[in-house]
Amino acid sequence: MSRYFAILALLALISVSPVRAEILWSDPGSRVIHTEPMEVLAGKIKRDDKANDALYFKFRVDPLSDPADEPYHALFQLVETNALRLGVGNAQEAWGYSAAYASETGPSNRADVVDFGEYNLNSAHPEAAGMGGVRPYELPSHDQPRTIVFKVQYIPGGDDLITVWLDPNLTYGATAENQPENITTKFKANARFDQIQLTHGGTGGAHHDGGTGWKFSDMAIATSFNDFVVVRFWQTWWFDGVVALFLVVALISTVRVREKRKLQFQLRRIEQERALEQERTRIAQDLHDELGSSLTRLSLLGGLLDADKESPSLVQAHAEKITQAADQTVRALEEIVWAVRPGSDTLQSLIEYLAHFANELFAESKMRFRLDLPQEVPARALPPDVRHNIFLIAKEALTNALRHSGGGIVFVQVQADDRNFKLVIADDGNGFDAVAPTAGSEHNGLENMKRRAEAVHGKLIVTSEPGKGARVVLQVTFPD
Repeated sequence: MSRYFAILALLALISVSPVRAEILWSDPGSRVIHTEPMEVLAGKIKRDDKANDALYFKFRVDPLSDPADEPYHALFQLVETNALRLGVGNAQEAWGYSAAYASETGPSNRADVVDFGEYNLNSAHPEAAGMGGVRPYELPSHDQPRTIVFKVQYIPGGDDLITVWLDPNLTYGATAENQPENITTKFKANARFDQIQLTHGGTGGAHHDGGTGWKFSDMAIATSFNDFVVVRFWQTWWFDGVVALFLVVALISTVRVREKRKLQFQLRRIEQERALEQERTRIAQDLHDELGSSLTRLSLLGGLLDADKESPSLVQAHAEKITQAADQTVRALEEIVWAVRPGSDTLQSLIEYLAHFANELFAESKMRFRLDLPQEVPARALPPDVRHNIFLIAKEALTNALRHSGGGIVFVQVQADDRNFKLVIADDGNGFDAVAPTAGSEHNGLENMKRRAEAVHGKLIVTSEPGKGARVVLQVTFPD
């Protein structure tokens, strides 16, 4: 599912692009114009008296000449066969951002300068006038660059309609229609052209050149205002679509992850319930097998004791057996209590109880008992079934050594780290044929130990020969 949405997003990025107007010409370079004009268009675009479409012009200026300099002109000038047409920038007598060679004179311009057709441009930064008034135009100032965009709506055989925006908003969402009125100027002019000149100059010749010039840059001609609007990729509609698609994919992935975790939690709970049920079943089985048989034996011995009460020797024999059966019952009950106690589910508890059981088992035996335990035991939890099976393997091996080996010493060694557990139980007794043991309780005990080792994914190695004792090694690797 996620791969499918990713492919759709990639296709959207590759194949979908917003509809835009056409850039007819652009020159992003920067050049300083001082005393000599510069032609930049080289006849690539032309408009004559028959044109009836609309063109949009854009350029950026950084005035190096300040208003304090003598009157100067600096224009983005349309030229038709060497005849000067509409110019936008700073007209000769205007002293502010203005147009030149318009068909009409602006309301705040000098009425006697009709030959140049000057028309001041409205600005969002008007100049202060006396008595708290303001002039609608703005004086060009160094280190205060401005972007100028103007539109020419060509009228066949007549004056063209001009709209100029001084430092317009060209960010995402801007249009020609939503530009503020205080930066918008409208008038008429002859805007036919086959060339564009960048000009700058004063009125006094080489020694009076009107300051240090203007820097022109980022020039372009297009068929729509929108083509000048800077649209970052994160502001496009297709980017919004990709983001929405990503959010949908993220939402679906989150839901899937949550559902997967919920399912895993349910599976773990089912496994825990199953393990708990298995543990309950095992405890019930132990109660039935261990305590049930011991109590039954005590009951039978009690009956024999009552029946043979007239014979002191039999009474003593029955009493000894009752004592042994009682000890076995107490030990079995102790094992069951240890198995069900919550604090016993650790590797430390297992090793400690193995030592306790071995000491109790050999406490009154003639066999010597040696115990080798690790000084430090890692803090690791063990599932009840793993702990119980390891203990029963050790119990079976120790009981066999006590009852059947006929030896003089039993050696028990435990090695453990965070992932590995090793138990060694060895005696110097009679031994047996470990390759083909005879049928009986000893054979059954070996089979039980092997099954329990397989249940904990461990490895059981039993080595013995007649007359050479026996050695039982259990190796278990715990899962991560």
